[in-house]
Amino acid sequence: MPRQAPELPAVLFDLDGTLIDSVYEHVSVWWDTLRAAKIHVAKWKIHRRVGMSGKSFINELLRELGVDRKKVDLEDLEQSHDDRFARAIPNLRPLPGASELLAHLRQARVPIAIATTGNRKQTSLLLKRLRLPNGIVVVTGDDVKKAKPSPDVFVAASRKLKIGISDCIVVGDSVWDVLAAGRKRALPVSLLSGGYGSDELERAGAFRVFSDPQDMLEHLEQLGLPGKQS
Repeated sequence: MPRQAPELPAVLFDLDGTLIDSVYEHVSVWWDTLRAAKIHVAKWKIHRRVGMSGKSFINELLRELGVDRKKVDLEDLEQSHDDRFARAIPNLRPLPGASELLAHLRQARVPIAIATTGNRKQTSLLLKRLRLPNGIVVVTGDDVKKAKPSPDVFVAASRKLKIGISDCIVVGDSVWDVLAAGRKRALPVSLLSGGYGSDELERAGAFRVFSDPQDMLEHLEQLGLPGKQS
């Protein structure tokens, strides 16, 4: 028997750069981590890959730089990045409207989840920066085999909500979120808070592009979701 479509779509949120203002901190931390390993790369090249898994984007960078992959310990680099980033988390802040958007959607009975490729420990620390609705579904990179741009983390979140992925809106800040959503026919919605331009996000397939969570909250009707009462 076919799955019955829900009355309202579910909304699956990325975390870094979507709800928490952390993208440029990741860039800086990765730059410091790579420099300590004597791998020198321009920061913009790191920024273009934030949102991919660490291993995926480091492999790409090493190919571009002509560095022998066998001479680099990816696990050690990721752990070094995570240690540095954890020290920066207390100084990070939610993006404007992030907590309010989550609270409004929960109050409007819209199914919501957070789906991030960060590990469980890092995600737990970041979520403390938000005012989260009780019982919100959270899926991390530790819960799936493949990180973005694979769609696995969004599919896992939709399954936890017991809603088909094609009945979900995926909200992210990078082209990798758009790609992951589109592969499984979820509706991709993008925010500019990750540093990508609206033209690039739209070319990747974003249905709508908003400045930040506050802007999305003000225009929920464009997504077929209940808006704020004036």
